[in-house]
Amino acid sequence: MRQRFCLHCRASNCPEGRIPHQAVCLRAAPCPCASPRGVPLAAADTMRPFPQDRRMRTLYPEITPFDQGTLQVDDRHTLYFEQCGNPQGKPVVMLHGGPGGGCNTKMRRFHDPAKYRIVLFDQRGAGRSTPHADLTDNTTWDLVADIERLRAHLGIDRWQVFGGSWGSTLALTYAQTHPQQVTELVLRGIFLLRRWELEWFYQEGASRLFPDAWEHYIAAIPAEERHDLISAFHRRLTSTDETTRLAAAKAWSVWEGATSFLHVDEDFVTGHEDAHFALAFARIENHYFVNGGFFDAEDKLLRDAHRIADIPGVIVQGRYDVVCPMQSAWELHKAWPKAELKISPAAGHSAFESETVDALVRATDSFA
Repeated sequence: MRQRFCLHCRASNCPEGRIPHQAVCLRAAPCPCASPRGVPLAAADTMRPFPQDRRMRTLYPEITPFDQGTLQVDDRHTLYFEQCGNPQGKPVVMLHGGPGGGCNTKMRRFHDPAKYRIVLFDQRGAGRSTPHADLTDNTTWDLVADIERLRAHLGIDRWQVFGGSWGSTLALTYAQTHPQQVTELVLRGIFLLRRWELEWFYQEGASRLFPDAWEHYIAAIPAEERHDLISAFHRRLTSTDETTRLAAAKAWSVWEGATSFLHVDEDFVTGHEDAHFALAFARIENHYFVNGGFFDAEDKLLRDAHRIADIPGVIVQGRYDVVCPMQSAWELHKAWPKAELKISPAAGHSAFESETVDALVRATDSFA
């Protein structure tokens, strides 16, 4: 009979054994790997091992909405929304990324449709909301107000808030503004919209890990303007010339598409080349970034974390997330200790990598 041993500490008497996809060893102390290397036991307590059921969870089956509609939120903007799952189920609102990314059908599938009333909507200027790619009256605070308008329109008292990347930024902002309306937060790929995060991804940092994709990104900008790429793209994305806008939008959009998975997903990259998607995604993202997210301070989300201190939550973070590095998830977890931090050890930024899907579905199931 083959001898079993812990793959982390090599202890032959570790009764469970460590499998490659586990965040921590399943053997109880005093196994030397009872906590991740370099992480104090107090912190490791919140990074729980996967349950004894080691099967990876996948997305729920495809579903279609039981309700679709539009909501006019001001004299200019009209939002598309849809509802899926159980009309009598626990409400959850799904916040897409970008800003400007819009919802996709896979976002319907992180929750058990028998237990949840799943609400999706396209934020201002994104997806099927109109006017498309519009920057007027399009700020973080407009979006927070829109979430409240949609909640009231649907007759929902309180709901779970689910968001990743920019969706995590917006979810935190909404929850800190309206904590009484939030039952739980399920967040992924934490983005706190600080200057260093933007510089890392759009100026220098991620470029050293993806130099091939970076060359295509910066090709849209003359060498003499590359000292400030976000500003250089802003000038082109707001140009009156349609060809200039679209070329810049595709370069900006494809850069993120090429870096979102641990293993590049070519279909995902191709999707980011689509002109309709790229124009909203790039213009709205860049608009928010040149305005610092419309926050009064760049540490706003950490500074105000005390406002969500009593809200249960789960933070899921890919260890090798290049778009939104894990440092932000770690700092948020320290500022919001009630939240569980789940690290996907072999994942990047995308919500749709297998370990991240597993962690997110387990999180939503736990709150059902």
